[in-house]
Amino acid sequence: MENAIYTSIQGQAEIMSLYQAALDAWPVPYQTRTVPTRCGDTFVLTCGDKACPPLLLIHGASSNATAWIGDVADYSRHFHVLAVDVIGEPGKSAPSRPAWAGPAYAQWLADVIEGLGLEQVLLVGISQGGWIALRYASVHPERVIKMVLLAPAGVVPTEKAFLLRAMLYTLLGRWGAGRLNRYVFGPQPIDPQTLRFMNAILVHFRARIDREYLFQDAELEQVTMPVLFVGGEQDVIRSAGKIEARLRAHLPHLHSQILPGSGHVLVHTSGQILPFLTR
Repeated sequence: MENAIYTSIQGQAEIMSLYQAALDAWPVPYQTRTVPTRCGDTFVLTCGDKACPPLLLIHGASSNATAWIGDVADYSRHFHVLAVDVIGEPGKSAPSRPAWAGPAYAQWLADVIEGLGLEQVLLVGISQGGWIALRYASVHPERVIKMVLLAPAGVVPTEKAFLLRAMLYTLLGRWGAGRLNRYVFGPQPIDPQTLRFMNAILVHFRARIDREYLFQDAELEQVTMPVLFVGGEQDVIRSAGKIEARLRAHLPHLHSQILPGSGHVLVHTSGQILPFLTR
């Protein structure tokens, strides 16, 4: 049966085949769990020593837990890593898509954390995953030890120039998908298998086009734990400088790094993140 978040059964099968190929190349031993939540079942990849502090990884839009393949070996040496497939995205979790406004995503992540039996967590979120991390941390700051936001959504508006270019490229099939992904990555190199996966998602997956939710100042001010912001100097989706400025105005314990030569998709960032998480 066709899943409504995909353009076809065949497209869904291609994405799942590439997902399995990424798991086959996973650099460390892993296990999988399915956690029931009020928004549907959530798929979680786990690795590392369960006696270590729990590190919850939240990928961005039009992606899944395999996005962390480049850094998971580094993280798993220090943490019990839990990489979730966000609901409504091209992974193995439920296809449900609650509204961005309102409490649903904080409730969903609370259900995941509760279902995993965790009292407190370290959170790392990229792009829309950073938005989810922020949403949860603003409601449950006592449950988050530290948080890392990689090019997070919801802090400043998406650039209109990017939205126009994205709409154009999505009309141009696989060629357009490749051009859009190259544009988003910026000058940094892309692994060919990763690019193939990302292109397939753009072609076969129906991305959300809802109006974005920007956090109010009062919501950001609830985020009281230490936070590391990492952005790409050449991010074409949202200005890293503007994100840093707004976070600094409202988060009391902000650390930040803006990486030269990096675009929106930040890869191999464990070298920047681990010193913050482990100190």
